[in-house]
Amino acid sequence: MTKSAVARRHLPTSPFKAPVAPPDKYFAEGERVTHDTYGLGRIVSVEDGIAVLVDFGAKQVRILSPYLKLSAL
Repeated sequence: MTKSAVARRHLPTSPFKAPVAPPDKYFAEGERVTHDTYGLGRIVSVEDGIAVLVDFGAKQVRILSPYLKLSAL
């Protein structure tokens, strides 16, 4: 049996706490960042809420929101 790709909804009568969504991450051009796969980089351009283009030295990578592996320094 496999897991469903759809997230389960929280019932108001449940004794367990509702899952908390992680806060949205916002980046600015020129900001230094680190990525779990690519390492250190600098934000080149920002598409609000959609993606960021990051220069990692050897290559530029477009990273889509929600930026799970990307964090600001």
